[in-house]
Order: sequence, then structure tokens, then C-alpha cells
Amino acid sequence: MTVESTAARKPRRSAGTKSAASASTTGTKSAASKRTGAAAKKSPGATGGEPELIQLLTPEGERVQDATYDPYIADITFEDLRGLYRDMVLSRRFDAEATSLQRQGELGLWASMLGQEAAQIGSGRATRDDDYVFPTYREHGVAWCRGVDPTNLLGMFRGVNNGGWDPNSNNFHLYTIVIGSQTLHATGYAMGVAKDGADSAVIAYFGDGASSQGDVLEAFNFGAVYNAPVVFFCQNNQWAISEPTERQMRVPLYQRAQGFGFPGVRVDGNDVLASLAVTRWALERARSGEGPTLVEAFTYRMGAHTTSDDPTKYRADEEREAWEAKDPILRLRTYLEAANHADEAFFAELEAESETLGKRVRDAVRAMPDPDSLAIFEHAYADGHALVDEERAQFAAYQASFVDEGGN
Repeated sequence: MTVESTAARKPRRSAGTKSAASASTTGTKSAASKRTGAAAKKSPGATGGEPELIQLLTPEGERVQDATYDPYIADITFEDLRGLYRDMVLSRRFDAEATSLQRQGELGLWASMLGQEAAQIGSGRATRDDDYVFPTYREHGVAWCRGVDPTNLLGMFRGVNNGGWDPNSNNFHLYTIVIGSQTLHATGYAMGVAKDGADSAVIAYFGDGASSQGDVLEAFNFGAVYNAPVVFFCQNNQWAISEPTERQMRVPLYQRAQGFGFPGVRVDGNDVLASLAVTRWALERARSGEGPTLVEAFTYRMGAHTTSDDPTKYRADEEREAWEAKDPILRLRTYLEAANHADEAFFAELEAESETLGKRVRDAVRAMPDPDSLAIFEHAYADGHALVDEERAQFAAYQASFVDEGGN
């Protein structure tokens, strides 16, 4: 089994009814007795009242039923579940390797996705090949689902390319560093899709901090007014760098959609099954002409905002430890083991594959050239500028001063 072959595989679209094969995967208990945390949602797009949470797999790894969303994963077999587990494990391994490479001076910066694997893999596998994805800069798991080579992501963070892939080859836009601007790009693209009469949808990713940006709110408004086939997928990891969500909003984030006239739902972002089901539902709404949906994936950023951040300065250890107990990977592993549909040989094979991926990524990054330190001066002015030329020469001389007599 190779990384590339399975990375390109996507779970089949739901047929709307539970098949005999998939029925065996849902040895479920009632939502009323097992749903933990916030109250169970009974209908899509409900707003008002206490925060509600779509959950199909509890933190203890127990499957719960949901009459609304179960049909959207009716086709998912245990083989598919093992694939989702593999996706999460390998994307976490890639993420950990990238963090280590940055600490070793091989990357300029890295934004970790640690803890958000279920939200990204679940939603990413919900998309079709002809859907178009607009990420921010932390959607490494979604990039994995769209078939983007992990090493291409790292070229940008090393400074040797301006993106690393052709967006149209995977229908996966380049990473967007400007907070929230990609939601407007996604909405405009979705409006074009609607005018073309295409049977596809657009999904835009952003975080809880970005949800307070004007660009995001403008995108909500344009998406609603023009009934654009766009899904706004917010990964609420509860911290906008050091700013907690209670300092940003007075109502649950998903309820913001109500003011713009389209549905909003909150899903357990550490539950890969719920993330898959809810995103499939939202994408189906978009494709059938019902307009936008806001999906709030309630999750937790286990690591730092980026490698330049120190979360110990603003977060309590107890909070992090409580969320580690809800680890999305451990949750699915517990379910697979309890159902006897993944044995030690599977996990051992995956561990070996994980190490192979880590080595491939590490070797590829170290083989990349050093960034051109003078490239920053190239496009400051279209016709050149005397001061920029002077600064370039000064910086080049400064860089040359570090070369010893041996040329090193």
C-alpha cells in the first residue's frame, strides 16, 4: 500500500439508504442515551437556544445514531473507516515532521493542524473531484485528501516556491495567508459555477478568528443573496492565536448564519464520521441549488498557532489535557478495535508506512535548494528603483560577509 495510491482514494457518495455492507459498521446505540457534551441536533440548520453538536462517534469510541445524518454515511464500510483512520494518522505524521523540520531550521514557519485531523479528513473526503476547495494555510489534511503531494506544501514554507502546485490539477486553491480573504474568492467562484450550471460545489475553510473578519461576513452576504453553491467550513479550534472565542462573539459561531439567511450547524470536529456526514449534507444542499451552509467544526488546536507561538503563555495545561482525551485518532481506533475490524497487523503496517512518509518528507525538504535571499527585491517596483537597487547591493554584500575563505 503506497501513500500516493490511498491518498487519492475517496469514500463513495452516499446512496441515501443504508446498504447491507455498511449496516454492519453501525452497531449503534441511541443518541438520546449516548450523546455527550451539547444536546443532540434533531434537524439541519436549527438555530437559537443552547449550542448543539452533531456527533456520531463519542470520545469513548461508541457509535451513536442520528436519523438526519446517518444516511449520509450509509455507504461507509469498515474498509472506508480504516482508510479514514489511515488518512488521519499519516497527515498527523506529516504535520509532526514539518514541525520538527522547522525547529531544525529547514522551514521558515509552520502552522500545525494537530488535533484537527478529523474535521479536515472528514470534510475533505466528503468532496467530489469536481468540487473546488479554498483553504487557508493549515488545511494539510484537506490537501492530503485532494491528492496534493505533502512535499509541495513545504516548498512554500521553505521559501522556494510561491505555492507548489497547480490549483486546477486538484481543484485545490493555493494556501491563503491573508486571513479570511479566500472566503470571498470561494464565493465568487461559486457564483460562477452557478452561472455555468455546473453540478459541483465549492468549500471554503477558515478559522474562528477569521470569522470576525469583514471579508468573511461579506462572503456570507454575497453567498446568501446570490444563492451560491458554497459551504463555509469553519474549524473552531477555540483560539485565534491567543484570543479565546468568548472574546470574539456572544453567540455560538454557527448561529451567525441565521443573520444572513442560510443554515448553520455545529459538528463535533473531533468526530471524523460526523464531519464527513455533515459536510456531505452541506455539499449536497449546495449542488441541488439550496445555497450556502455554515459548518462549524468544534475542535481544538492541540499545538501552537504556528511555530513562532508559545501557547503555554495563554492556555492552561488542564484545558489541553481535557481535549487530548477527545483525540480524534484515538476515538476512531477505539471504535475499530471494539468492532474487531482492525488488528495489530493493520496498526503495525500503518506505523511502518508512517515512518516511511516521514523519511520521504524529511529527505525531500533537505534536498530543496536554499531560498534565493535576494528574490525579495525583484518585484518591489515594475520598472525598478534606485533605492531598491542600493538596498539589494547592501544586502548582497552583507550575505557575502558570511562566506569564509574556503567558500563555505
